[in-house]
Amino acid sequence: MNKKVLIVTYYWPPSGGSGVQRWLKFVKYLDQAGWDTIVVTPENPTFSMSDPSLLHDVPSKTEVVKLPIWEPYDTFYKISGLIGKKKPGAMDMISTGKMSMIQRISSWVRGNMMIPDPRIFWVKPASKYLQELIKVRDIDKIITTGPPHSIHLIGLRLKRKFPAVKWIADFRDPWSEWDLLDTLLLTKAARNRHRKLERRVLQEADRVITIAPYHVKLFEKSGGRPVDLITNGFDTDDFQKVQRTKTQKFTIRHTGVVDELRDPRPFMMALKKIVEATPDMQVIVEFIGNVNSSFMTYVLQDPVLSSITKFTNTIPHKELLKLYGQTDLLLLVLAHTALAPGNLPGKLFEYLASGIPIVAVGPVEGDAADVIGKSKAGEIFERGDEAAMMAMLRKHYKLWTEGRLVSTTDASPFTRKKLTDRLIGILESL
Repeated sequence: MNKKVLIVTYYWPPSGGSGVQRWLKFVKYLDQAGWDTIVVTPENPTFSMSDPSLLHDVPSKTEVVKLPIWEPYDTFYKISGLIGKKKPGAMDMISTGKMSMIQRISSWVRGNMMIPDPRIFWVKPASKYLQELIKVRDIDKIITTGPPHSIHLIGLRLKRKFPAVKWIADFRDPWSEWDLLDTLLLTKAARNRHRKLERRVLQEADRVITIAPYHVKLFEKSGGRPVDLITNGFDTDDFQKVQRTKTQKFTIRHTGVVDELRDPRPFMMALKKIVEATPDMQVIVEFIGNVNSSFMTYVLQDPVLSSITKFTNTIPHKELLKLYGQTDLLLLVLAHTALAPGNLPGKLFEYLASGIPIVAVGPVEGDAADVIGKSKAGEIFERGDEAAMMAMLRKHYKLWTEGRLVSTTDASPFTRKKLTDRLIGILESL
């Protein structure tokens, strides 16, 4: 059997975030299992998180091919400057409420003129290059991973050009049902275009993979075919040197994106009421990563919350790992949308691996709730269940003051090696 696979991904180090780590870790363990991997990625992508430290995980034998890409995001930023507004942050471009003029323009154009997404301009040149690469390198297996879902259109073109090549399409998020599309002012025609392209990919790929049981059902309904489940996970190598240390204050941390779909306000209100009722409470909550300006303003304008809250820009993954050892409670906020039951973010699995208790805000019946419950990793609360959140916070604060915070988490089903073994089983079945 030819143990060689071509992987096409938009996100790759030095880009940061969980979307990068999924395929970075797959490549790491594919390499250890004797597979030759060729990764094709943009040469000059636009991404909001940078983490060069992740480059250390790229196997020396892995060939990384970088192709130029043109993206329209800078155009929107320049327009914003011309009309006298400050440059919008990446998280500010996602809005569920009142939009500024630049947000409305960018959302409409993004949603209706660039389908499925702004990386569509990379599909044709990348496909042309890869046609030659497949012939020259005798490649018989390819994997595309999205979002951006335009990457799957590269796989679609290659499959039609080389029917004998086996193609796996990996979905880290939904497509036509993706809650992000609800913020983009889509016309009916645009929505139908998304569904048509999605159906083509689902039906013409040799295998389809996604990250959550809820998404499996969505894609099986859209494509009329079985879909494989491979969740995100964590790398045991990353956590070998993490050491727990006693904190000076009860420390709550949230890592990753905060936007209008993932809004921590309900949790912050519960915490504020406890602090107001307990003036001598020693607590700090830190948000690490990209935070939208609306939430940051909400916190900074509140005297109580501003006194206990810290905002930190995105930090290298290896530095984040150290902070897990200096944390008492990890905050997980799921997107408040119709798809919330299927929200199973990559950071949840690192939270599990850390062994630190998790307080999650989201649907109590859903994929994240199932993982947290079966792993005995913490508790999840509906957004409106303020009393239960307060009770949980009081309980954990008391345990912290008594030095009795312990881990009971079982994260063993979600190691990157086990998940890669599942991927290898699919590859070998083709």
